[in-house]
Amino acid sequence: VNRRSARVSVSFPSSYAVSRRIEPFYKGGRVQLNRDGKFMFCPCGTRLNIIDVETGALQSLQQDEQEDITSFVLSPDDEILVTGSRALLLKQWSWRENQCVRTWKAVHTAPVASMAFDATSTLLATGGCDSTIKIWDMIKQYCTHNLKGSSGVVHLVEFHPDASRLQLFSSSIDYKIRIWDLNSSKCVAALDGHFSAVTSLAFADGNTLVSSGRDKICMVWDLKSRESKRTIPVYESVESVVLLPAKGDFSQLGVKKEGLHFVTAGSKGILKVWEGATAACVYSQPVPFQLKEEASEHSLTQCMLVPERKEIVTVSVEHNIVLYDAQTLQLRKQLTGYNDEVLDVKFLGAGDSHIVVATNSPQLKVFELATSHCQILYGHTETILALDVFRKGLMFVSCAKDKSLRVWRMNREGRVSCVAQGLGHAHGVGAVACSRMKETFIVTSSQDCTIKIWNIPESLTSKAKAALLSSPETLHAKVTERGHDKDINSVAVSPNDKLIATGSQDRLAKLWSSADCSLLGVFSGHKRGIWCVQFSPVDQILATSSADGTLKLWGLRDFSCLKTFEGHDASVLKIIFVSRGTQLLSSGSDGLLKLWTIKTNECVKTLDAHEDKIWGLHLNKQDDMVVTASSDSCIALWKDVTEIEEKEAQAKEEEQIIKEQELSNLLHEKRYLKALGLAISLDRPHTVLTVVKAILKESDGRKHLEENIVRLRKDQKGLLQMVLRAKIFQVRGFQTSLTLVSLFAERHFQRLSRLLQASMFIDFMWQNMRLADVPQQEDMTL
Repeated sequence: VNRRSARVSVSFPSSYAVSRRIEPFYKGGRVQLNRDGKFMFCPCGTRLNIIDVETGALQSLQQDEQEDITSFVLSPDDEILVTGSRALLLKQWSWRENQCVRTWKAVHTAPVASMAFDATSTLLATGGCDSTIKIWDMIKQYCTHNLKGSSGVVHLVEFHPDASRLQLFSSSIDYKIRIWDLNSSKCVAALDGHFSAVTSLAFADGNTLVSSGRDKICMVWDLKSRESKRTIPVYESVESVVLLPAKGDFSQLGVKKEGLHFVTAGSKGILKVWEGATAACVYSQPVPFQLKEEASEHSLTQCMLVPERKEIVTVSVEHNIVLYDAQTLQLRKQLTGYNDEVLDVKFLGAGDSHIVVATNSPQLKVFELATSHCQILYGHTETILALDVFRKGLMFVSCAKDKSLRVWRMNREGRVSCVAQGLGHAHGVGAVACSRMKETFIVTSSQDCTIKIWNIPESLTSKAKAALLSSPETLHAKVTERGHDKDINSVAVSPNDKLIATGSQDRLAKLWSSADCSLLGVFSGHKRGIWCVQFSPVDQILATSSADGTLKLWGLRDFSCLKTFEGHDASVLKIIFVSRGTQLLSSGSDGLLKLWTIKTNECVKTLDAHEDKIWGLHLNKQDDMVVTASSDSCIALWKDVTEIEEKEAQAKEEEQIIKEQELSNLLHEKRYLKALGLAISLDRPHTVLTVVKAILKESDGRKHLEENIVRLRKDQKGLLQMVLRAKIFQVRGFQTSLTLVSLFAERHFQRLSRLLQASMFIDFMWQNMRLADVPQQEDMTL
């Protein structure tokens, strides 16, 4: 009896809600930080995203017109933010309140390519694709200058830091640096020395300028004589130059004496420190990856100094934003602006504190959920296709199109390193699974239709020994078996490590012994290729999902199909068991998640948070949070909100009962005016009509009714639409129309009341029938 009552009281999760999203916030362009370095401004299509650097929290400024932002700038005092778009409009934002306070025409005939404020935050310069530069007075709100004479796109504008000089520096596709005198509105000099695009300008003092270019040189200019003082070859295409402050200890960066020192960032993907006097490179950042000469995928596009935080910030072509300690160039934090298509995701860490993400690239990304800090793991040479994590959560495996697998380990500080790699497959490795009980073996499957089992040596599982490894160990497959006739899409290991399941494009799932990879049985029944296989954590059951839109449960003893779940309108790409094996969660190629209760074969919830195929789906150890990853570049963290929703529903029901009792009391006491508002809030049209008729019968009833209607909200007035129309008819003298409407409404509501009573009786009978049937079902299961 106790067992039966315990089973009846089991409450299954019925809903998940997105608790957090990791989505693209930067897709290229210039990035800027505010003065204290707490907020970062990143353009992303039609939006400008503002990122809290500490937490990763995101705020978006969304334009009304659906046109991409081409340029933006934040004033030195952090008060004024201006954006320019392809719609040829400039917008001024109060960014802390997320409000656009002013919009005006840019006057340019082509989009604005660059912007800059002067030191006083009162003048704004805009460089356009139409070869002109406009100067705007932000206080008086008008255009003060229209500077002509540049060639092509003006991609760089900078005011001289001394505001009293009223000088503007610009560069366009003729590779010259023009100096504009704003008093005369004329170009007073053109600094000619670069042979490719000038990418950045840095002012050392009032009379010294450092420029960088894609011609692999930096130039130091004397602004008095307007001549070049020194040309420094830097041997890479430079996108940004930053001057090191005169004050501060930069000895760890090779700065041994006073004088001009600057940092360059460019096509080699690393920071270098140069001494201006000797043109020597005094420090070069260690290379964190297999560097190819001028490897475009690792290039840096921007470099900034944040003096208040003593940080240097870099932006890469891959949309990674890295914060370094300015005095040591030690990495402090890394943010990823764009993930591309996400192919897999898994929880990582002893307390599921991180997630590891495989995107459409050879690098892995490990996100710390508390801070959004991202580690980028280099090792694979082609796109990573799948991931799996061992039970403890500190060691995981990746496999890729480069025909290899790699084993990674996370240390106590959260740093991840590669500890082993395995080669042997003839084609890309598309699926991987780890042993469940102990860290003893790995199973991989490939487009070459084979399954391989890899033993893990003790040197990897022992933390002490693993710490001594200087380079990744080489793994060798102990067993190789041709498993299917077509690509193998999925592989899984049973909870006791004795069985292996595979699912293939040949529409078959197969069961194998993990000891010798011998075939134990075949599961046949799907009409199209199988995308995913999963073992139940509590029963001898295998779950499969297919491109035919169905999920199936199979018995491991006789290989028969026990249940089929239908409901997806597209391919079912991933499945996992949740709620201690009593429910299934499935993801589809249409971007939908479905939650299924196994006992009833019922889909209890459909969840929609993605716009494309959901390739990644994983459950945390506590069984209360799910992570999903999709081709739409978004990663969503879902929390079980069943209990919260039940409490909210219960509170709402209790509130409803109290209000109904109060309404009944008010009607009994004939306090109709107060009862009117309550009847509307309870959505009781019939009661509202009755109350209105009662009010109209009172002396001055019409006056009081009109006064109350004025005070109603817009949505409440909607419910009174019929009564209001009747009121208008009556005021205009349409007594006949009013009578007809009133009679029709009264008869209509009486019929609805009878139907409601009948439906409640049917529902009551149905609930009693279900309750009477539950003990019999439980007796059968017992």
